[in-house]
Amino acid sequence: MGAVGVVFGDIGTSPLYAIKESIAHLQLHGEPIEEFVLGLMSLVLWLLVFVVNVKYIFSITRASNRGEGGIFALISLIPRGLARGVRRSTLFYLMLAVLGAGLLFGDGIITPSMSVLSAMEGLVVFNPALSVAVVPSTMIILVAIFFAQQWGTGRIGSFFGPIMIVWFVVIALLGLRGIAMDTTVLRAFNPMYAFALIWAHPVACFFLLSAVVLVVTGAEALYADMGHFGIRSIRLAWYLLVGPALTLNYFGQGALALSRLKVDGTLPKGFNPFFELVPDGLLIPMVLLSTCAAVIASQAMISGVFSMARQAIRLNLLPRLEIVHTSDEHEGQIYLPTINALMLVGCLVTVLLFPSSSSLASAYGIAVTAVMGVTTFLFCTVARRLWRWRLPWVLLMGGAFLSVDLLLFAANAIKVLSGGWFALAIALGAFIVMATWVQGSFHLGKRIAEDSQSIHDFLGALWDDLTPRVDGTAVFLTTNYSTPIALKHFVEHAHVVHRQIVLLTIISSSLPVVPPWRQVRVEWLPDGVWKITARCGFMESPNIPRFLERTRAPGFEFNPEQTTYFTRRTQVLPTGPAKMARWRKRLFAALSRNATDATRSFNLPPSRVVDFGSQVEL
Repeated sequence: MGAVGVVFGDIGTSPLYAIKESIAHLQLHGEPIEEFVLGLMSLVLWLLVFVVNVKYIFSITRASNRGEGGIFALISLIPRGLARGVRRSTLFYLMLAVLGAGLLFGDGIITPSMSVLSAMEGLVVFNPALSVAVVPSTMIILVAIFFAQQWGTGRIGSFFGPIMIVWFVVIALLGLRGIAMDTTVLRAFNPMYAFALIWAHPVACFFLLSAVVLVVTGAEALYADMGHFGIRSIRLAWYLLVGPALTLNYFGQGALALSRLKVDGTLPKGFNPFFELVPDGLLIPMVLLSTCAAVIASQAMISGVFSMARQAIRLNLLPRLEIVHTSDEHEGQIYLPTINALMLVGCLVTVLLFPSSSSLASAYGIAVTAVMGVTTFLFCTVARRLWRWRLPWVLLMGGAFLSVDLLLFAANAIKVLSGGWFALAIALGAFIVMATWVQGSFHLGKRIAEDSQSIHDFLGALWDDLTPRVDGTAVFLTTNYSTPIALKHFVEHAHVVHRQIVLLTIISSSLPVVPPWRQVRVEWLPDGVWKITARCGFMESPNIPRFLERTRAPGFEFNPEQTTYFTRRTQVLPTGPAKMARWRKRLFAALSRNATDATRSFNLPPSRVVDFGSQVEL
């Protein structure tokens, strides 16, 4: 039930607009006839089977990192299959994953807008005069969706499954109602109708693919949400309910189009087969149910973007942002205020730029197909380098998947000027931010390392100067065995040092969640100094007090009331010799200034934190 409510929210609302946009494309290239409709239905069915069943459920979901899926889980598997020292290859795959993440962020902005707009357009079917209310009502619902994120999905998550089950049952019944109008649509189960349409009208079919691809939007959620529910639950939900319901509804819409063609000889402009299937007396309830389904689809995509952003932060692809855990039982239920605000602004701008689902469809498809292509390439890399699959099998499977991905992308790429530019602009912006943060962090770490002093030399100086010791434990964050800047500043100004000093290094693990017995490694250094290395999975939030509580070593004592945490806030000045463009230095400096402080990022008790500031020229 949870998988139905969250994983399939996006793909489950595709019937609202997929067939409608496909028929609109057929109308642009001539009047739809029975040959076109049967070919369209066959194309929809077998694309759904190939992309969802064969590619994702059967193949892509095999690439899991301890049960976790998603593009960052996939990229975390690749270094295991690379020889040590192959830095260029690792950087290439990392940048490819960053590009895919940017596209997913764009998808996360477009999906809520598309779903809610499509649901609200049902009002126009009820009364054309209500068309002026579509955009305002859509924006109001979007504001409400993002405002509710601060309370988390824990309270309303239990309602998602039942509502989506009702949704899939209802659209299946509507599909049966449509099929009863013209059973000849069932011939489309024969894939030869799709091949015949492609053979007879190759150019029209190429343009048609840009609309047909909407039936598989949301397929990435099968992989990204695998860690939340498990692949078994996803497969059961798809095969027993979601897949059959979608197929019946799509064929019902096709049957309705066929029956109208046989009676009227043509289809009206703006024909909306989904809401045309609904009996007149049930149209308003169906609009309400569609709105609920669209909200759930939006919620699922927003939660997915939150999870992706947290993984990016843990992998040091984004600056530290505030992460709020909204559930005591489920770690994956999180809320990122900064990301939430950016997505809300992005969605409102999207609705204003593209005030109808038809105009927004151009921007929607190009992001989805590009992500599919990136995922296929990374999956083939894992299959060849990590699993050591035979090259002919990888080429055969990857070639089939990538051919479809590139064909769908090419069909959507021709609409760059009519809307696709928007998705690419969002992806490019996210890519520049993440790539700048990676490059700036590298140069910043290099500058700090050049100015740092070995901890052994620092301790020797303390012994020579006979620096007094005071009771308590001091915790300093460091990346290696160099002396933390905060420790040097403290000794220079206070002229004392604590009896127990902890040099703590947090390492991002390629595992989603690191087992407790593998999280902490302790090394004793002379004169009450301890080097503690804590490993944190990319799906976890670092908690320094918890790491210290789990530290077990003879002589090490942890008393929370006598422990002081020393942190450093670095101000980056874009006037140094680092080999970065000046505008990228300024961007990195701005990102650094707006990063969340260490107190919130590492769950430190505010009353036990001392913050030091420093300036570094980059």
